[in-house]
Amino acid sequence: MSARRPRLLPLLPNHPLGRAAVTCEYRCGNACAHDAPNTSDNPYFGEVVEQVLSRRGALKAGAVLAIAGAGTAASTGTAAAQHLPAGSPSAGTTKGHGRWSPGVNFDPVAPNTEDAMVVPDGYQHQVLIRWGDPVLPDAPKFDFDNQTAAAQAKQFGFNNDFCGLVPMPGPPDRWFMVNNHEYTSEKYMFRGWDKENPTEEQARIAWAAHGLSVVVVERDRRSGRLEVKLDPHYNRRITLLTEFEVRGPAAGSRFLKTAADPTGTVVLGTQNNCAGGVTPWGTILSGEENIHQYFANADKVADPDTKARLERYGFPEGASTRKWERFDKRWDLGQEPNEANRFGWVVEIDPHDPNARPVKHTALGRFKHEGANVIIAHDGRVVAYMGDDERFEYMYKFVSDGRFRPGSSRRAREHNKLLLDSGTLYVAKLSGDSPEREIDGSGKLPSDGEFDGRGEWIPLAHNDKSFVPGMTAEEVYVFTRFAADKVGATKMDRPEDVEPSLRNRRMYAALTNNSRRGAAGYAPADEANPRNSNKHGQVLELEERWSDNTATRFSWRLLLVCGDPKSPDTYFAGYDKSQVSPISCPDNVAFDRWNNLWISTDGNALGSNDGLFAVPLAGWERGHVKQFLTVPLGAETCGPVIQDRFVLVSVQHPGEVDGHSADNPASHWPDGGDSQPRPAVVAVRRKDNGLIGY
Repeated sequence: MSARRPRLLPLLPNHPLGRAAVTCEYRCGNACAHDAPNTSDNPYFGEVVEQVLSRRGALKAGAVLAIAGAGTAASTGTAAAQHLPAGSPSAGTTKGHGRWSPGVNFDPVAPNTEDAMVVPDGYQHQVLIRWGDPVLPDAPKFDFDNQTAAAQAKQFGFNNDFCGLVPMPGPPDRWFMVNNHEYTSEKYMFRGWDKENPTEEQARIAWAAHGLSVVVVERDRRSGRLEVKLDPHYNRRITLLTEFEVRGPAAGSRFLKTAADPTGTVVLGTQNNCAGGVTPWGTILSGEENIHQYFANADKVADPDTKARLERYGFPEGASTRKWERFDKRWDLGQEPNEANRFGWVVEIDPHDPNARPVKHTALGRFKHEGANVIIAHDGRVVAYMGDDERFEYMYKFVSDGRFRPGSSRRAREHNKLLLDSGTLYVAKLSGDSPEREIDGSGKLPSDGEFDGRGEWIPLAHNDKSFVPGMTAEEVYVFTRFAADKVGATKMDRPEDVEPSLRNRRMYAALTNNSRRGAAGYAPADEANPRNSNKHGQVLELEERWSDNTATRFSWRLLLVCGDPKSPDTYFAGYDKSQVSPISCPDNVAFDRWNNLWISTDGNALGSNDGLFAVPLAGWERGHVKQFLTVPLGAETCGPVIQDRFVLVSVQHPGEVDGHSADNPASHWPDGGDSQPRPAVVAVRRKDNGLIGY
């Protein structure tokens, strides 16, 4: 469908956070309906700035940054004009009506609620693979009304989220495509779903529908079409019954041992895999996120320390939504409390080696990982950035001890695959450079014209050494949230994808929303999270000292404060707000060859379907947000992958609309007619096969 056909909508929210309640139930166990697990009392660092200002007078932002740490490079703006992107005006000025930037030269798609993919004029799309399509050559044809666990274990899983491409050896235009399957929505998978009495086969189908899929994808240069190949050697499914190796400093921990695994080094499966990243050595990192909802009976745990740890991670009392505990005791915390600790890690998959056992990396800490994204520092060490996707949680990074070994030889790859096993884990503490009185929760810009400031990465642990008083290194890695609480990390508005640009070496964090910000008993607004009852989220840009990704000091600013451009509490890096696309609830980020930032959304609180947006990061078009596509009714935009001649997005949970089910579907995408909606990967390309946005 082209950009000319969608039905326009008033920009009004249709749900408190734009997401259907049923999605909240199945994806995160209604996390936003419960009290946030973070009850720590970390300080607001505007108080520190207020004290500095009162002592020294009306200092400007640049002076405060200089006091904080000489040499800390500001990203853009008046704080350090020498670091402005080329062609950018000074902070606080209004940009717009300028020259177009390569990579974003397309007519933006209008907000809509179509049950279809809507792409710009001159573009087309194809469904590449959908739930139930074969992954393995001997997979049976998908039969919605006669599903089996054995069939699902050979088919593309449910609710695909992250999508990553890894180039294959040999001819170009061939990749390994790896997809996360985040969660199952049983109400939309089975007719006549009885949530109180699921069958064991339904549970096993769900176990097989979780995990990851690895498929070979090939592009036809003449037509531009992509095709999934049923490669008998490389294609595989990873499910909740696949063996994972536990590596790093917490491997074998007493907190990871269970009756089924007394060694604490082998875990069955991965679950709630959300975002991820592609490593420079050709593997995939995938984050285990809302792990709490799969478990039951936290109230039956007797040990008070164990119970407190479960509460900090949001594990529920009573029965689980899916009732898996009826069919395997590992989901019953009353019987196996340590099983909870075996999830919440970053996992690594090697698509080059289908026989390699996937790995859970304990050195990267345990929390609700949105994902992990890697950059090679100037000195060759590996740096991974991560977000903990829950209200008032934190941003983290890991710096390896070892150094990246370039090359594609087996020896180099095996060396690099060990880099995430040893290093230092950090958490972020941010402070604003404006006085506290100017950050009142309204989203009004402070007097210096930007939300910006400074920060530092606080070390938590290095291998067997803890930097957190009262916690062992083992405890820091397994219960990382407690460690971050203790060192006073900054509570953020749901830090989801946290990804570095390989071009400018800055980090960009999608802060999706936080309806409890500023509410009674919760943290007030601060300069990095400047709005109370934050429905629309923001995007943060962070630059480390001397552009050194191993540095512990940084400067930051908000690139975007999302929402309706007509609202006074939105900000688009100073760009003319009358020219930008409305954007709400940023979730995943990616970069194109021009270093434009691409943003997918989750739970659009402006009343229209979720979408994919592009925004230049430098030049006169910096901040010019343009909507590239929208996904069908009830769906979320995930992925995304931005290549020169095509874009991949994961269309997750289409038709997941309150009041509907498999017996009464709200969507018939992608197959049309009276078919059931099916999550899928979609490829978008220009009709003339030219460069995207050029």
